[in-house]
Amino acid sequence: MTFTGFPDEGLVFYEGLEADNSKTYWTHSRSVYEDCVRAPMQALVDELAGEFGPAKLFRPYRDVRFSHDKTPYKTHQGAVAHQEGRGAGAWYVQVSAEGLRVAGGAWRLESDQVERYRRAVADDVQGPRLRTEVDRLAGAGWTVDGDRLTRVPKGYDVDDARADLLRHRSLHAGRLFPFAEWLHTREALEHVRSAWRELTDLNAWLADNVGATTKEVRRR
Repeated sequence: MTFTGFPDEGLVFYEGLEADNSKTYWTHSRSVYEDCVRAPMQALVDELAGEFGPAKLFRPYRDVRFSHDKTPYKTHQGAVAHQEGRGAGAWYVQVSAEGLRVAGGAWRLESDQVERYRRAVADDVQGPRLRTEVDRLAGAGWTVDGDRLTRVPKGYDVDDARADLLRHRSLHAGRLFPFAEWLHTREALEHVRSAWRELTDLNAWLADNVGATTKEVRRR
């Protein structure tokens, strides 16, 4: 299937789901989700796979086991792409009623990866490389975020110019493209491609300095 854009019916579907997040609505509208949301998203990431790696589409069902919010369905469709064998660093895309969200980086790091991340941030060569890239993304309109400690971890200089980066336990950058007519066209593919390319250096830094988990390395 060639990607031609996200049909308006898919965005209307999510507007309805936000208003009525119920099994009744979902069952009645399931075909719209499959044809106007999931199929176009699969087509989009399939076209990007050659450059960014194979992608996985997330399931539409929420995990409500430990959440106070018991609504059963996600109000967006997301997908994540990884370059195989590169460990940390991924590309993300999401479509919803509000528009198109793109992101990249590392959302979850295991303890061994966090330790390697901290050592790299503290390094006199790798640390400034990350500082420069994070500042570049922030200056270009990206929101840099991630799970972080309230204080710099023990053993690291609290006065370091990269103290804010040392507090991170995960690191990712994202931006939202609000709804526009191009979302219904093939132009959406080029927006995602260009945005993901902007995140290449961040993901390369994570792959080079954080890498895979110990478990992943043992499975190879």
